[in-house]
Amino acid sequence: MLGGGNPAQIPAMQDYFQQLLADMLKSGKLTDALCNYDGPQGKSELLDALAGMLHDEFGWDIDPQNIALTNGSQSAFFYLFNLFAGRRADGRTKKVLFPLAPEYLGYADAGLEESLFVSARPNIELLPEGQFKYHVDFEHLHIGEDTGMICVSRPTNPTGNVITDDELMKLDMLANQHGIPLVIDNAYGVPFPGIIFSEARPLWNPNIVLCMSLSKLGLPGSRCGIIIANEKIISAISNMNGIISLAPGGTGPAIASEMIKRNDLLRLSETVIRPFYLQRVTETIATIRRYLPEERCLIHKPEGAIFLWLWFKDLPISTEVLYQRLKKRGVLMVPGHFFFPGLDKPWPHTQQCMRMNYVPEPEKIEAGVKILAEEVERAWHEVQ
Repeated sequence: MLGGGNPAQIPAMQDYFQQLLADMLKSGKLTDALCNYDGPQGKSELLDALAGMLHDEFGWDIDPQNIALTNGSQSAFFYLFNLFAGRRADGRTKKVLFPLAPEYLGYADAGLEESLFVSARPNIELLPEGQFKYHVDFEHLHIGEDTGMICVSRPTNPTGNVITDDELMKLDMLANQHGIPLVIDNAYGVPFPGIIFSEARPLWNPNIVLCMSLSKLGLPGSRCGIIIANEKIISAISNMNGIISLAPGGTGPAIASEMIKRNDLLRLSETVIRPFYLQRVTETIATIRRYLPEERCLIHKPEGAIFLWLWFKDLPISTEVLYQRLKKRGVLMVPGHFFFPGLDKPWPHTQQCMRMNYVPEPEKIEAGVKILAEEVERAWHEVQ
């Protein structure tokens, strides 16, 4: 299973959560979270603690009214896409612009309208050691009257790309110029869970909607998404929560509140979570290179998230066919063409890439990569 998106069950984090939950059960805090509704904006204890932490760490001018919780990030993006895009009351239709495809697969069906998304092809920078990196092609980036919002993930699922601070500042400037929000999906990013291996400065201002999550801390079952935005947007999100789910779940927010109170949230992100994933991705790249040389497979520079993005340039078969062949042999990876929602013209590159999760145990990674290499060689021999 090299295709899924489940985060790793890191032993040190599992032990920490076990002890934390035992403490919360003993004190009554866990029972309280389970037995009471929170308000539609989310647990006020977490809103207060998170606003204070972000103000102290980054100097952001925010208070609890700038934060709302949702039942997972998927819910958050459904809300946001349909707040800022789709059919408006005056009959106009707005779209979501992804300035750097490929982008997250889970966005694709989150709109109430057809053709909600527009994607921009990236520039590709070739790097040493068989790696490459995507960059925003600002020269050809089109923001029109029908653009309702700009959305970018940082780091990006599926590629592990982290857009640079300069790129993020340019997108923020463009969004401000056009009077539309810049939405940043920060599910893997800084300050938590911190699965990011390059220099990246967190950014927020009242025109930015910053979305975070507890999932990649190791708590996907808590279903807790976090939206940081201006008060008008937070009010709308709270209203949508009240209509759709009455209130967000309280268990995840109670855990996060306790972690902040103990000064553990940022500490564990930096000292446990980030080093674990960095070691795992380094080992996985070494394994891939034992079986697949650079001329067979390029790897997007691993800058964050829990995936590797493999580019089989000039492969005689599409990665959809490669996926089917791997599946027959018990290896699951995700073909790349799913990650380009809203791309207006065919692009061969979309049929040459695959997403691979590097979280499984090293022996499973090696077994899967060995089969992958065999199928790639088979495809090349078929045309010789």
